[in-house]
Amino acid sequence: MTETRAADPSTTPVWQPVTRVRSHDLVVEAVENQILGGVLRVGDPLPPERELASRLQVSRAGVREAIRVLESQGVVRSNVGAGREAGTFIAAMPSAALTRFLRLHVALSNFPMRDIIDARVMLERNSVAMAAARADDALLATLRAPLTVMDQSDLDCEPFNDADTAFHVAIAEASGNRLVADMTVAIRASLRDPILRAMREVSDWPGLARRLQDEHHGILDAIADGDGDRAADLTEAHIRSAFDAMPLLHDK
Repeated sequence: MTETRAADPSTTPVWQPVTRVRSHDLVVEAVENQILGGVLRVGDPLPPERELASRLQVSRAGVREAIRVLESQGVVRSNVGAGREAGTFIAAMPSAALTRFLRLHVALSNFPMRDIIDARVMLERNSVAMAAARADDALLATLRAPLTVMDQSDLDCEPFNDADTAFHVAIAEASGNRLVADMTVAIRASLRDPILRAMREVSDWPGLARRLQDEHHGILDAIADGDGDRAADLTEAHIRSAFDAMPLLHDK
């Protein structure tokens, strides 16, 4: 008689449901892995649709959908026709695409507002110091333009906020670091509506506008003097004081 052994719980396989993955997601992941691994670079062609479907063992419809997704993200570009220029190629992802994704990520991830403010401080301290080191007449003119808008008396919150954003973005772009600039633009863009709503809830908006503008001019003066340390300290103080002055942001 054969003896039946009791199952050992420690060695009994535990089967978990397998996540279903759409075929176009597999293609997107495969292309991303080739890019991250350095196999595919800007300008390199992807295999033809039929060949790529065969290699990855997915349908041609899945490959077509993946190409559409990657095109919408700016990762690839497709050229119709015949010859060497026809086909799908790895593209240089434009800054606008990166900024759009970062902006949506910040807006949808529900980060605590204090975390976003801390991120702004780290980015903008760096960029304003670099801008001060590179300051010339052209840069100073670019920075003065939004301040001229904000200098107008009785300016409504919305144009003030847009000019405020333009000032900070111009500083980030003047830093010469494209990634820092793109990240700053994305964060500022994600904050546009929350800041505007918070501004409208401030009881003494004209007073706050004057104070913020004084701080902007102080930052500009430090940049013009080439004093990066002072510009960085003033920028951090400005970002944090603006946050403190708008209680509606504290609930985010």
